[in-house]
Amino acid sequence: MIAIVDYGMGNLYSVSKALERLDTPYVVTEKAQELASADGLILPGVGSFKDAMAILQEKKLDTIIKQLVGEGKPLLGICLGMQLLFSESVENGISQGLDLLPGKIRRFPGKTRAGIHYKVPHMGWNFLRYRQPTHIIVEGTEEGHVYFVHSYVVHADTAEVVVATADYDGEVPAVVGRNHIFGTQFHPEKSSTLGMQMLNNYVTYVKERQGQTSDSL
Repeated sequence: MIAIVDYGMGNLYSVSKALERLDTPYVVTEKAQELASADGLILPGVGSFKDAMAILQEKKLDTIIKQLVGEGKPLLGICLGMQLLFSESVENGISQGLDLLPGKIRRFPGKTRAGIHYKVPHMGWNFLRYRQPTHIIVEGTEEGHVYFVHSYVVHADTAEVVVATADYDGEVPAVVGRNHIFGTQFHPEKSSTLGMQMLNNYVTYVKERQGQTSDSL
């Protein structure tokens, strides 16, 4: 069972439908008990980092998520949800994130270089390049195009957490991961075959991890 964290700012419908296509049981919830009983979590997100964190804190979901991840529960952040995994953001003033991965979120500068104007937001299909091609989340897939919509970008404190990048006025961390924590800056559920393969990789990882846990009981 996958729990999609419902805090009022996520792309719940598209993520739910993607899990249905993968024949994966899921629940959309903000209830601590349901989150705790799930085998893995998905943290979606659309909108402002500051507003999202304020809601998560108001509902105590930030504490619940950090506790469950600290206990070893897998977590996948999507789009804004990936940014929330990091330490802080400057969007609408400095605000603290979940601090599960080291790094800061900053706005795209929106510059013109070599005659190319890099509009903000970064929107549309862009090509992924793998830094860690054997990483769980991209294993068995090939580099290809995925769908982005974002105005802010991750500046990771360590390259070790960056699994794949896209090129948009420089390298953009597009897939991140460390241990059982994963994130995609793009929307895998809207990114055709490649995105669905990555989402399936996460689901498979969660199932295998749960199976290992069951075998040890």
